[in-house]
Amino acid sequence: MRRVDFSFLTSITPFDHNELMSAIGEMCAQYDFLDLHYIGTSILNRPIPLLTVGNGARKVLYVGAHHGMEWITSFVLCRFLASVCDAFEQKEHIHGVSVPLLFDCVTLCIIPMLNPDGVSYQIHGVDDENPLFERVLAMNGGERDFQHWQANARGVDLNHNYDACFHEYKKIEAENGILQGAPTRFSGEHPESEPEVSALCNWIRFHENVSGILTLHTQGEEIYYRCRGTCAKRAPAIAERISSLCGYRLAEAEGAASFGGLTDWCALEARIPCFTLECGRGINPLPFEDAGGIYRKLERLFFRFPMLL
Repeated sequence: MRRVDFSFLTSITPFDHNELMSAIGEMCAQYDFLDLHYIGTSILNRPIPLLTVGNGARKVLYVGAHHGMEWITSFVLCRFLASVCDAFEQKEHIHGVSVPLLFDCVTLCIIPMLNPDGVSYQIHGVDDENPLFERVLAMNGGERDFQHWQANARGVDLNHNYDACFHEYKKIEAENGILQGAPTRFSGEHPESEPEVSALCNWIRFHENVSGILTLHTQGEEIYYRCRGTCAKRAPAIAERISSLCGYRLAEAEGAASFGGLTDWCALEARIPCFTLECGRGINPLPFEDAGGIYRKLERLFFRFPMLL
């Protein structure tokens, strides 16, 4: 019988950094084999947690919430982590996967929320005591409604801050009048200028045996894995299997979306199979009640992804 019974799984509130850390505390208290690390801190000094389980030499990484208004992906990844830990403890087979045998070969690594400051802005707005208050409010057009905020604490879109056609993207920014920090699309002063992106890239560089990455965004139920027609070896075949497991369609990024993301950087520089999942359907930010349906559609893929690599 499944024994997952964590309070965060029944939460009806938006999933911010405080909720995340509470969920992590519950899971680490339940499972002594679940290890908590931190890859770094955000602009506003929030820790960016990395959860690992397993003893395998190969590392498989799942990343959520590059964008502030996509915090639902953090909840989905925590729900998966709770399920996979329960299956490991009970020595279960899930979706055709022997979880104990899997973790003899693989170490599962999950960064549920790369952009905790952006998530906080989107859910709670910007507090008057924030040292960046005046600057950020100006970036948001003077509005205190941050519902559509994607960037980090100082207005950099983390998924345009990777070193993948960065300078080419700068020209597109200028053509669109994006010359400084903004709720979305501003790529920063230089690649990896933001501590969140720099910390993730350095973690990937340090762990040479990262065999594959899933990065979760919203929305559209699409899969991206190329940058300018380039991708890691075997990525096309893996992408086809991902599509068959979750029902999302393969797609090609166009325009401004073609530059500077984690998947782009992995395709061009790191040469690691990396797949962007645009989770769910609707208008961002997706409502919290969509989280269950998103997870159910992706659960089989989450369990089986390490075996595809």
